[in-house]
Amino acid sequence: MQPADPPDGGRVVRPGPLRWLQYAFGGRLPARHRPWVLHDTTTRTWAWRHVARSLVQLAVPVALVLLLVPGPFWIRGMAALGGVAMGLIFSVAYMTETTEHRLVRAGYPAGTAAAAHDRAAQERLAAESVRKREAAARRAARYRGES
Repeated sequence: MQPADPPDGGRVVRPGPLRWLQYAFGGRLPARHRPWVLHDTTTRTWAWRHVARSLVQLAVPVALVLLLVPGPFWIRGMAALGGVAMGLIFSVAYMTETTEHRLVRAGYPAGTAAAAHDRAAQERLAAESVRKREAAARRAARYRGES
């Protein structure tokens, strides 16, 4: 099932801070933010954005531990640090699945994120190959005394 196109013609409309918080905690965004969700989950920095969302999610339990649990602050701090470490491990372990789920919830077909990430990796590989060939040609020209 393909959802209807957003009313703004596919223009990327970034959500406001409150909507972004809702999105960070797993909520859906209105249809006008659909292209932004695609951008957010497939841009070059998608992994860092995922980690940032995870840290925002972890901020609530960390604050509760630091403020409400009785005991010395260093023990609460170490407990919070351990919780953040475990939370990030799980978040990174399921990063691709979570990203794909965000896109499916926004109305994109399953596999959209994987396809975009694969395409970006191929483009990076091609650009790196061109860069290396050009560098090798410059070294060869310098070796032959052509420069």
